Amino acid sequence: MKAPKILPWIAHKDGISDQLALNLWRRAAGESEEISGCCNSSDYYRLAVSRFIDLADDEGAKCAKRDHPLALLSLIPSVSWMMREQNRLWQVNLLATQKACRFWLSNLKHLVSGQKLVV
Repeated sequence: MKAPKILPWIAHKDGISDQLALNLWRRAAGESEEISGCCNSSDYYRLAVSRFIDLADDEGAKCAKRDHPLALLSLIPSVSWMMREQNRLWQVNLLATQKACRFWLSNLKHLVSGQKLVV
């Protein structure tokens, strides 16, 4: 699997090199493949991105603890919480849409067949 295009941005925000970010991505992809059992599903990709963000945050925290010129990066908030919340909100929207469609279809079927509507 190719590395996501967001990889350099997360690497920059966490204060790690692009090469280290690529190595962390490969590690996260391997771990996600072991967990999900395949490497082409949406669950695999979600696990891989989530694991990569966690690894990048941990590695960025290690780099910030050293006497490194990028030590001020600890003042920049991590992006993992934002990615998790965005994913959660996306799933809630899809779930609400799915339930609304099922409700509409069940009422349409009952209307066509002449049965009582579902409320």
